[in-house]
Amino acid sequence: MLSIKITQISPNPIQIGFECNSGELHALVGPSGSGKTTVLRTIAGLNHAQSGLIQCDDQVWFESNDIQGVLKALTPAQRSCGFLFQQYALFPHLTALENVCIPLQNSGLTQASRHSTAMELLLRMGIGDLSNRMPHQLSGGQQQRVALARALARSPKILLLDEPFSAIDAPTRQSLYRTLADLRKDLNIPILLVTHDLREADLLADRITVIDQGVGLQTAPPQVLFQRPRNSRVAELVGISNRFEGIFTEGILTWLGSNHVFQVVDKGKIPPNTAVAWVIPADGLSLHDSPTKGTIEAKVEKISTLGQVAVIQLQVKGGNHSITWEASAAEVKRLNLEAGKRTNLHIDGTKIHIMPLRPINDPRRFTS
Repeated sequence: MLSIKITQISPNPIQIGFECNSGELHALVGPSGSGKTTVLRTIAGLNHAQSGLIQCDDQVWFESNDIQGVLKALTPAQRSCGFLFQQYALFPHLTALENVCIPLQNSGLTQASRHSTAMELLLRMGIGDLSNRMPHQLSGGQQQRVALARALARSPKILLLDEPFSAIDAPTRQSLYRTLADLRKDLNIPILLVTHDLREADLLADRITVIDQGVGLQTAPPQVLFQRPRNSRVAELVGISNRFEGIFTEGILTWLGSNHVFQVVDKGKIPPNTAVAWVIPADGLSLHDSPTKGTIEAKVEKISTLGQVAVIQLQVKGGNHSITWEASAAEVKRLNLEAGKRTNLHIDGTKIHIMPLRPINDPRRFTS
C-alpha cells in the first residue's frame, strides 16, 4: 500500500494526502497546472517536499517535518517506482529490447538474463515480434507499450502513469486500457494515474483524487465523486453540468433565483438559512408529457444528438435557469421533444446533493 501526505513549498505548493492499496488504480485529476505531475515526481523522488510522509509497502521513502527537518529521504534509485511518462522517453538509438534492458543494467543479472527478462515483458505487451525495431519504426501505441515494459522491468512496488494515453488514438487507447486491466490483476501493486480525462478516470480508477491549485480537494470512488462532490469547486472541476445555488433550512431547499422549493435530506450539519450549492445527478431528472404534482414547466431550448444519446437543454419556468437532461434518442422520440416545445420536468429531491458554497478564491473550499 502507498500512503502519502505531502507539503511542498518550492517550486510548486502542494498539500495532499491519500492512500492507494495494492492492486488499486488511483487517478489524480484536475486542471492544467494543478500539481498532478508534481505529486508523481515527488513520490518518485524527482521533486523534494518540504514536509510530509511518503510510505510504500511499509517502507518509509520520505519523512520530514517543520521541527526536525528531513528524517529520511531515499534517492530515486532507492525507491522502487516504475514511471511511465507522457512522451514515452525512449532512447532513440536503442532497439525496443535494449530500451527495456536499461533499468536492468545494474541488477546483477547476466546479459542473457537481462535480454530474457526484457523479451518476456515485450511478449507480455503483445509486441515481442518488434523487439529489434528502433523507436522511430514503432507507432505511438507500440512505443507506449515498450515504455510500459521498461517501467515494469525491475518489478517496482508502485507504478506511476503520467497521462500515458493522451497522445494516442482512441482504438489504441482502448487496447492499452485492456492491457492495463490485465496487468493490475497480475502485478498487485498500487497504480497512480494522472489524467485530464474524467471519462478515463471514471472508467479505470477505483478511487479519484481531485487536485486544484496544489491542494487535494476530495478523494472518493468515481460514483461518489460525481454524485456527491464535497463542495461547489469539486462539482465544477468534475464537470457536473446541473450545478446551482440555493438557501437551505431544515430540509427545505429554495432554488436561488426562482420560486421553486424541494424537500431534501437534512443531515443536520447545515445551519438554517444557509446559502449552499447543489447538484442533481442524471437519474434524479425526468420529463413528462403532462403536469403532475411536483413537476416544473420547462421549454426545450436545444437538442444535441450524439449517436444514440441526446443532450437536451431546458429553460425552467419561474426563474432564469437552464438545466441539462440526457436521454436516449428513442426517449426523445417517445416524448416528441423538439426545440421550442414545452414539457414538464421533475427533479427528485431525494437525489439532490447539497454542499458548502465556496467562491473560487475562498481557501475554505479545500476542506469543507
